[in-house]
Parts: sequence; C-alpha cells; structure tokens
Amino acid sequence: MPYSKRRWLLALVGLFMYLGDICTDTALVFRYFHEKRYVWSGLTALFIITGLTVNQIFSYAWFLEDMHKNVMDSKPKRRFLVLHIFGMGILLRYVRALMSCIQDLQAANLNFISAAEMDSSTVDAADLSMLKLFETFLESAPQLLLQLYIRQSHDEWSVLQYMSMVFSFFNLAWSLVDYQIWLRKSLPQSRELPSGLPTVVYLLYKLFTITSLILSYSLLLFLSIYSTVGFTSLWLLGTIWAHLLQTDFCNSGVLELLYRGVIGAILVFTFFNAKGQNTKREMTVYYFFWTAINFSTPLLMFFLKPELKTITFFWVVSGVIYGGSLLGLISLVSYYRFLHPKQCELDQVDGQEKEKTPLTKRTRAFIKP
Repeated sequence: MPYSKRRWLLALVGLFMYLGDICTDTALVFRYFHEKRYVWSGLTALFIITGLTVNQIFSYAWFLEDMHKNVMDSKPKRRFLVLHIFGMGILLRYVRALMSCIQDLQAANLNFISAAEMDSSTVDAADLSMLKLFETFLESAPQLLLQLYIRQSHDEWSVLQYMSMVFSFFNLAWSLVDYQIWLRKSLPQSRELPSGLPTVVYLLYKLFTITSLILSYSLLLFLSIYSTVGFTSLWLLGTIWAHLLQTDFCNSGVLELLYRGVIGAILVFTFFNAKGQNTKREMTVYYFFWTAINFSTPLLMFFLKPELKTITFFWVVSGVIYGGSLLGLISLVSYYRFLHPKQCELDQVDGQEKEKTPLTKRTRAFIKP
C-alpha cells in the first residue's frame, strides 16, 4: 500500500507545519509593517511570495503533464488553474493526498486496490514531497536566516519571531525526511529508506549541516550586509553547475531553467544531487568549502568584532556552529558509510526512460540526494 494510517497522520503533521510556517511568516510581515520596519516586512514577504509562486508554477505544470498522460482526470483543469493562481497548489495536493489515503485504506479493507491506483498515489506523494522541498529552500531556510540576522544585529525579538523560526526549522526537517522517503518509494531501482536508525541519522546529518551553515551565514550578515553579494554568487555558481550538468527534469525549456535556479538556491544551504549519478567527488568538494566557511566565520567575528567577546549570545552561536559542524560530518560519514540503502542497479540518469514504469522524469531526477 502506498499509504497507511501512519502516513495519513504524518501527512496531517506535514500540513500543519506548512500552514504554521506560512501563517507565522505572514503575521511577521504585518507586524513589521505596523512597526514601520518596511525593509524587514518587504524581505519577509518576498521570501513567502517567491516560494509560493515557484511552487504554483511547477505544481500546475505537473498536473497538466499528468492530465496529458491520462494519469489523472482532465475535467478539473480550470478549477486547478484558479486554485494555483491564488496560491493554493500545495493545499490542493495535500487534500488530494489525504483523500487518496482514505480511499486506499477503504480499498485495502475490501482486499482490492489496483496497480494504477497505487502508481497514481505514489506519483502524487512524490510530487508533493518535491514541492515541499522547493518551498523549504525558497522560503523556510531564507526566512530562518533573515530572522536570525534581525535577532543578532538589532537585538529585536518577539514571541512571533521565535514561532516563525521554530516552524521554519521543523518544516525544514520534515520536508527533508519526507522527500527522501517518498523519492525512494517512487524509484523502482532504489531501495526504500529503512525506518529507525537510518532515517534518524540522515535527519541529523541534514539538520546539523544546514543549521550550522545558516548560523554562519547570519554571522557573516552581522559582519557586513554585503555578504548578500557572496550568497548571490553561491546561488549563481549552483545554478551554473546544474546547467553544466544538463539536467533533464522538465518537459519545457523554460521550466528547466527555473528548475536549475531552484537547484542553485538549494545548494546555497545543502548539497543536492541534481543529476542522479555518483557525486562523491562533488560532495567532497562541497563539504570542504562548507567546513571552511563554518570554522572560519566565528574566528573572523572574533578578530574583526572584538566587542562581541563579552556577549554570551556570540559564544552560544559559535559553539552551536562548531558542535553542529562536527556532529553533521560524523552523521554524514556514518550514514553514507554504514546506513545508506544500497542501489539494486546502477544509477539511472534523469533523462533516460525506463520501460513499463509509470513514473515521470521528475520522480526519477534524483537518486542519492
């Protein structure tokens, strides 16, 4: 079965965290605007709008693709378009996922569920998990960085700010694990990620590495606002790398360019396999520079901002950066050395077709993220 009662409950949790993340960030937009902090209000709103817009584009394009391939009914085409125009694409997919879950459970109780229904449910779930991943790195991660910068540089804090950061953090954690699980469920040549220790270690690897890097970025912003130029350069490098790999994820050339831009945004915060091939060398290079950034940033702050030596918050953040970096590297090595599910066959590049598989190119894009 593609779903179970446990998956239904976890989908509800994912929906709750998504809504909590969007709602708390939206509330911050109005709060900053009311306090006449127009720059903060505008930046917070920009991240929300960027994540929503990109997700609506991909979500609706994938619905059209499924309709064209007769994977789903084409009658609600206009209704779907209206919902996506108003930014309801992910909510629509959550509703469809929960309804599909209920139908699957009912069919299972009658000992009847068709292969087509299983395939459709798996593809829908994989699409939703990938859209949530896009939303995480276009909205949640940048939002977390922005609120940390405001907290550090302006000593501004409120309960709403902390709620926003907490929801962003847990939304980030959930989307990473959910994506990894459903990706492996949807790929016929990949073994599923075992529950228990492998899932926990994978989550710790991602959380420790991403959190320590975001904290380092926040210190660099505190050191100089022109650090944003460096972040933009990192995004451009990631986008160019995805372009050089000649990813073949979308059926449209315009969507493919947008997709490569999203990959660039993800690479600003974490490593991501954009071609579904062996990337041991690329990952090693990535985490070499990641280590250099994390271990040099607190030292730069220590020597260039000596007044911070008396601030407890600086020492706490520095300790979290160093501790998180070390634990992240240990978790990374442990996962890929001992716990990573072995491939049943050679990695399949995303543009290649596999006979008699119901999966589209987008669900075969990544094999070992």
